[in-house]
Amino acid sequence: MSDNPRYDLVLRGGTIVDGTGAAPFVGDVALIGDRIAAVGRIAGKGREEIDAAGKLVTPGFVDIHTHYDGQSIWESRLSPSSGHGVTTVVMGNCGVGFAPCRAGDRNRLIELMEGVEDIPGVVMTEGLSWEWESYPQFLDAVEARPHDIDLASYLPHAALRVFVMGERASVGEVANAADLATMAALTRDAMRAGAIGFSTSRSLFHRSSSGEAVPTLEADAAELGAIAAAMRDMGDGILQIASDYKNFTEIDAEFALIREVARSAGRTMTLPIAQTHSNPEGWRTILSLIEDANAQGMSVTAQALPRGIGMLLGLDLSMHPFSSCPSYQAIHPLPITERIERMRDPAIRERITREAPLNPDIPLQQQVRRFAGMFEIVDPLDYEPPLDSSIAARAARMGISPEELAYDLLVARGAGAALFLPFANYAYGNLDTALEMFHHKDVVLGLGDGGAHYGVICDASYPTFLLSYWARDRERGERIDIPTVVKALSRDSAVAVGLCDRGLIAPGYKADVNVIDHARLSLRAPEVAFDLPAGGRRLTQHADGYVATIVSGQVVYRDAVPTGVLPGRLVRGRQPQPQHG
Repeated sequence: MSDNPRYDLVLRGGTIVDGTGAAPFVGDVALIGDRIAAVGRIAGKGREEIDAAGKLVTPGFVDIHTHYDGQSIWESRLSPSSGHGVTTVVMGNCGVGFAPCRAGDRNRLIELMEGVEDIPGVVMTEGLSWEWESYPQFLDAVEARPHDIDLASYLPHAALRVFVMGERASVGEVANAADLATMAALTRDAMRAGAIGFSTSRSLFHRSSSGEAVPTLEADAAELGAIAAAMRDMGDGILQIASDYKNFTEIDAEFALIREVARSAGRTMTLPIAQTHSNPEGWRTILSLIEDANAQGMSVTAQALPRGIGMLLGLDLSMHPFSSCPSYQAIHPLPITERIERMRDPAIRERITREAPLNPDIPLQQQVRRFAGMFEIVDPLDYEPPLDSSIAARAARMGISPEELAYDLLVARGAGAALFLPFANYAYGNLDTALEMFHHKDVVLGLGDGGAHYGVICDASYPTFLLSYWARDRERGERIDIPTVVKALSRDSAVAVGLCDRGLIAPGYKADVNVIDHARLSLRAPEVAFDLPAGGRRLTQHADGYVATIVSGQVVYRDAVPTGVLPGRLVRGRQPQPQHG
């Protein structure tokens, strides 16, 4: 036999979890270029080999709900997602993004992204290069920068509507015939350029930093239908729709509208779903409507997060229970160390803990003082804490007010995240609802929101949480077996958005692979970093146990350390299943 290497990279003797949901098996995986060449017992040598004995070998994970639209322009590493085994992300969700955009509308789109996705305006002002006007030009700008992992993108409705209608887009005006024709033409252009689909928001909760409703809130059936019909004309494209169904008061009417748009255009539709704490069983109504649509021949998926959707609260983050109290507002401009020193003053503590927040009727202000569902952050962070460990319950046992305990924990933690407040998927104080959603046939994983909510949420770490907590550590109820978890993270997510060339360990499929030390896999506590443009702040969360993450056949991370290679590329449009896969 020749000594010349036959393969570029061979992973030897790993426990292969191939993404199909089948039982794991021990074997080798050989890669040539950006494709998987062979799986099984492989005699041929590789130019490079990795000893995977005792480790899991999985497909790279596909995160279909992110907001890396800005970060992909100013940064090559799509962290935190790429630190958690994710090898492909889909951005442009919820109808917000930065293209198409005329120069005069840049600030408007920045304000919208700042309000909806909690990305500081100063970060976007400094970080965005704006070498585009059209959506195809934006994709070219993304493609021009190498990345650690692959990206796909939706055409965002808010940007499209503002581009076509200008000021009329945000004042509730109905799009006229000329507007519809232009939107349709631009949608066809976007699909030709490689958009994976079209996203929109119909959420009352989505507002710009100046308080304006998202421009797409009241877009009518004619407008949505014209855009969807343009996608039909191109023979491709997914509709991603974020809706809160008019604060869950018009579920049937809202779903009927978006269902008819998707049905008439023959488009696949995907939409977020979560258990709201104000209506803990309402998600079942939405899921039953999705079931009915699929029974009628449609293709609809719900995207769910496999843990409580929650805010991280701290003195150096976007929010905490006292962030809107007058006495805290007076010292907030101080540097963090000086602010904490002032907060140790008993008189200031007394004032702040007794004050009501400014604008107490704002929903978020009510949320961040919901002490019965708020928990201290520990390391590792407990994502399924018992209710008797809440701030309210602990304070009652201590004989002090919840405000006093929360205050003391914030001061003790200093600049880091101190408190965890799940506001969805945790109404009953456990993750049983998240488990039920996970197992539903019409639900796929999503809502990690990587690249957004920099100062309040860090849910992009959910792949590691699934593999470590759900598949190994959970003691409060049922666990999920590893093959099912891997299939959900890879193949199911990939197929849901038409990326059928990835998500499996099989010949012909894209060589996106993880080697994971499952026994060592763990999540570290969230950290605050000031590494965005203009010194902007973001929450990040690291993981231990990823031996290697491979993208397009190249090792991009070894034991969480970047190797320096950046093989990630823009994925343009639907990707077919390999002919011989």
